[in-house]
Amino acid sequence: MRRYAYFSIRIRNDYWYFVYYMRRLFGFIVVVQVLAFGLLGCNSGETYADQKAREKSQIDAFISEFGIDVITMEEFLKDTITDNPETGPDKTRNEFVLFPDNGVYMQILRRGEGEPLKSGESKLYNCRFLEYNLAARDTLYMNLFDSDPDIMTCTRNGGMYSATFKSGRMNRAYGSSVPSGWLVPMPYIKPAFYNGSSSARVNLIVPHNQGTNSAANTVTPFFYELLIMTQKWQ
Repeated sequence: MRRYAYFSIRIRNDYWYFVYYMRRLFGFIVVVQVLAFGLLGCNSGETYADQKAREKSQIDAFISEFGIDVITMEEFLKDTITDNPETGPDKTRNEFVLFPDNGVYMQILRRGEGEPLKSGESKLYNCRFLEYNLAARDTLYMNLFDSDPDIMTCTRNGGMYSATFKSGRMNRAYGSSVPSGWLVPMPYIKPAFYNGSSSARVNLIVPHNQGTNSAANTVTPFFYELLIMTQKWQ
């Protein structure tokens, strides 16, 4: 019988919780290792094409290991549903939709119970996340258990979305620029206030060119779990 592993459940157990907080003490070592790996690739004559091929193999390995069923945009747009083992509706599948124009894979676990962002509108969102490095197979940052979420401002102009971090762990680690991959779910979710069913929850596989500046510089793909909700006064 096929094993449908569900990644975000696995990382929430006590072992991952312990490892994450231990890693906070030695986070600078991880950064140095990633940078050293990138420099080593350059020094060994590795081309950008070689790096992208390695990245693809890392993404493919993750998809295979966790039993992910990749669906096309055409399949997704029929109902904009991604079946998954946690919220269904078909819990025997673990679907991610591939966006062919940017290489991002997305799974919607919960749309939220608010209103979608309207054209010309800006909102403040509270964000909780997990960031998992697919090259190092390691959790780099997360704030799922922190008292304070990350805060970002998101603006929609027609079909275009832009966002900046105002505060939080991502802002401290990478600056104010929100990864383009984080904005891919915006047309399909409706975050509201309060954690739980009113908030939006998505999983993403983000290639380097849709990720942080650090990911782009080292050609590193990441998995993200995102929980997004609006500020109370909105």
